[in-house]
Amino acid sequence: QVQLVESGGGLVQSGGSLRLSCAASGRTFNRNAMAWFRQAPGKEREVVAAQNWSGSSTYYGDSVKGRFTISRDNAKNTVYLQMNSLKPEDTAVYYCAARNLMAISTSSSQYTYWGQGTQVTVSS
Repeated sequence: QVQLVESGGGLVQSGGSLRLSCAASGRTFNRNAMAWFRQAPGKEREVVAAQNWSGSSTYYGDSVKGRFTISRDNAKNTVYLQMNSLKPEDTAVYYCAARNLMAISTSSSQYTYWGQGTQVTVSS
């Protein structure tokens, strides 16, 4: 059974940092694009960051550019999201997702595997 399990969420003050992890099990994802999405209450799910299978191509949403960094450790079958300079508007449930292709996509419909989500709350 394929599973993606996120961890690292929590409550942080504005300007603080968090590092999310997404550990995959059941199969390897070292030939797959991976992404982080988020969904705030009353809003649609949006892509935060995405990376192709090798890490050579990366996408960031405009609202997180320069503050968030996606990375992956294929040996550990894990993808990370380092979040710095957090703002209250970053408050959301963050989801890890894996695609069945190597190239990046910013559309949630293109991702087959999803984690259960981890809550990130940034206080002002």
